[in-house]
Amino acid sequence: MSAQSTIKIGVFIASLLSAIVLNPSVYAVQSASAEPLSPEQLQLQKDQKTYHAYIPPKYVLFEVLKGDLNKDGQADVVLIVKNTDPNMWLENQFGERVDRNRRGIIVLLNEHGKYQKVVQNLSAFSSENEDGGVYFAPELAPSIEKGVLKIHYAHGRYGYWRYTFRLEGRDMRLIGYDDSDNHGPYIHSQTSINFLSQKKLLRENLNQHYEDDETRFKETWSRVNAAPIYLSKIKDFSELDRLEF
Repeated sequence: MSAQSTIKIGVFIASLLSAIVLNPSVYAVQSASAEPLSPEQLQLQKDQKTYHAYIPPKYVLFEVLKGDLNKDGQADVVLIVKNTDPNMWLENQFGERVDRNRRGIIVLLNEHGKYQKVVQNLSAFSSENEDGGVYFAPELAPSIEKGVLKIHYAHGRYGYWRYTFRLEGRDMRLIGYDDSDNHGPYIHSQTSINFLSQKKLLRENLNQHYEDDETRFKETWSRVNAAPIYLSKIKDFSELDRLEF
């Protein structure tokens, strides 16, 4: 699913939350607008019914990811869910009332057609409607690639940061971190950490001229000393971003 589709789905969900809170047993309500639902929105309604048994009360489905997380050849499922507390509709910096309910994650392993919940963290992610100051807030764009879960934050011209998790027992362990500190197309620096080998690579652009496309990176390797971090224990990804590795 593209990042743009995720934004549209998020907006659609926000428009439905009031109705869901009033009648949480009914999700497939009609949109207040006259516009027909997009294929992504229709699929999300179907997925809400499919995974209803795994979603706690007062939460709605925000996004579904599928991929093999334990290398058994079966498609496992990651659910991004969202709280529906009506008290979390707050005024933003533009004077608009927006849904500031936090989002969470649920990991389901496919065991021959039946799903086993191995991770549930219901408030790890901020709302998609957080204030971004003079710029928009970072956009959450999770994915499953090559057997690992990637929690990617895109921040437009300022770059990105990404956390990589791998299944370990009945949890997901943080095994990698990558970021790029940008100014538009210009790259200030890039960081890559392998938490299994405890190695960190810092690439700093020696060319300080923004208008110059040429990049000359200085690479510095170092070791990190970080205790294992597990997805189920992360209280807030914004706090994790502030850790010094």
